[in-house]
Amino acid sequence: MADPRAVTGAKTDARQHHDPEIRGFASDNYAGAHPEVLAALALANGGHQVAYGEDDYTAHLQRVFRSHFGQRAEAFPVFNGTGANVVALQAVTDRWGAVIAAESAHIHVDECGAPERIGGLKLLTVPTEDGKLTPELIDREAYGWDDEHRAMPQVVSIAQSTELGTVYTPDEIRAICEHAHERGMVVHLDGSRIANAAATLDVPMRAFTNAVGVDILSFGGTKNGAVFGEAVVVLNPDRVRAMKHLRKLSMQLASKMRFVSVQLEALLAKDLWLRNARHANTMAQRLAAGVREIGGVEILYPVQSNGVFARLPHDVSERLQKRYRFYFWDEAAGVVRWMCAFDTAEEDVDGFLAALREELGR
Repeated sequence: MADPRAVTGAKTDARQHHDPEIRGFASDNYAGAHPEVLAALALANGGHQVAYGEDDYTAHLQRVFRSHFGQRAEAFPVFNGTGANVVALQAVTDRWGAVIAAESAHIHVDECGAPERIGGLKLLTVPTEDGKLTPELIDREAYGWDDEHRAMPQVVSIAQSTELGTVYTPDEIRAICEHAHERGMVVHLDGSRIANAAATLDVPMRAFTNAVGVDILSFGGTKNGAVFGEAVVVLNPDRVRAMKHLRKLSMQLASKMRFVSVQLEALLAKDLWLRNARHANTMAQRLAAGVREIGGVEILYPVQSNGVFARLPHDVSERLQKRYRFYFWDEAAGVVRWMCAFDTAEEDVDGFLAALREELGR
């Protein structure tokens, strides 16, 4: 019998069921894992390590996160982004608490009601022009703390970058944090694409998180080259409670946590997170520049991260979807979303632009 410890060069009976040359523009979640992340997983695979986060990789990950977010930061690896958001928001709300967020926020639109049904909290959403909250917009829902008939606003949740691909400046987040804290509220940052925002701003992640007053954040790894894995990062422990218990209660505690932690370490220990994000952003800029040269297509929001939102004739979109995968953002309005990933190549973008021209010309 083969030695089960001999994992290097091991053969497999699994078969490849897809064409690895095919790429689309539907989501950065469609991309595979970065080779450096896969190498890290293999590195962590040998031997036995203590389960449920008591392993050497998770311990080292704390030092890695603190190098980015300060010495008070503590990271709690979880499985996915919805889990990270739900656990983080639970940790900073009471049972009667509410969260103020943009109407387009992921926690409101794309998490199947999990913050409300699983987290047991109320979302108070505000319409925005570009996905970004402001102190003035927050005040539309920031009232009634002593009204027992109304869910109590306790948290302001922002996304960086936003669901519309826009990016807050550090000063904009500072203003939100100061405004929220003056009213006794906590600030949560959904950072599923936090690396893309840092690449756009060309500043360290701390410049728009702990340095400007963010209390807790959801850190994204999957969209930036991980197989799976995110983290709740507590930046202000004075505002947060019972994280360990909430993570377990929410079914987000991995038994073999070393395989989540080592992926985040591979991204963050040096500059892989930034290289991946910069490349994805650059491909989005290339795509946007090409689209602007084509008549009949309107780009709707500033292209500040790795997504392009556009409006074009519905029939053109449907034909184009048969050649490249992407999603309608607002089908009734003819709005689509094109996302670039760390592995999007220049020829992918150029091929998509050529197909777009052909379909518009029919």
